[in-house]
Amino acid sequence: MREQVELSARMRALTEMVTPGNRVCDVGCDHGWVSIYLVQQGISPRVLAMDVRKGPLSRARKHISQRGLETYIETRLSDGVAAMEAGEADTVLCAGMGGRLMQRILEEGREKLESVGELILQPQSELRAFRAYLRGSGYGITAEDMVYEDGKYYPIMKAVPRFERQEATLTADDQALRDCFGELLLAHRHPVLKQYLLAAEQSCGQILGQLEGATDRERAALRYRELVEERRLISLALKRYYTD
Repeated sequence: MREQVELSARMRALTEMVTPGNRVCDVGCDHGWVSIYLVQQGISPRVLAMDVRKGPLSRARKHISQRGLETYIETRLSDGVAAMEAGEADTVLCAGMGGRLMQRILEEGREKLESVGELILQPQSELRAFRAYLRGSGYGITAEDMVYEDGKYYPIMKAVPRFERQEATLTADDQALRDCFGELLLAHRHPVLKQYLLAAEQSCGQILGQLEGATDRERAALRYRELVEERRLISLALKRYYTD
């Protein structure tokens, strides 16, 4: 029996969002473990494993070959989805990069992504701006998860295109909360999000205390106001956990 790949909780959570039977394009595949897992577990019949770096892609090819999966997994050197042809994938999986870079990849691949039914995304930064970008680009987030691993928090989301939903007009605070922390994570009172919010609240308090003695008054004042607003939103989010 070929060696079965075991994934970390974070990477496994990504694969659990993929619709079974979908062809997957794994953008930024690194060493190919997620691609291999998707095939070995019968989640995906075919995977495009793509990376912009030659070194990791070469190692991915080696790992795929060692398990005899060359028929099911094709590797391509690619910046974002540049090497993917329209119609080749039903799901695009993109993880392990900042929200700004992920936004660039989606924007540059807009035409090719029109034929893709779902995006599985794990942005590591700029979450508020990235969720706002998805919303403004016609994507709707239909599933969310959050994993705590090795001292870091990883939000994961499934986004689908041409998403239409009638809903009441949101207040500015409600929209900010959704963009910052995730509508579905808040609605389901996700325990890892609560853990994140409590840690972030404590961190804000500590930094605010340090800024009170800062010598660069102008910069410190700006950062102070930003943190006060951040702490206010965190407080509003935490209230969702204590109300019926």
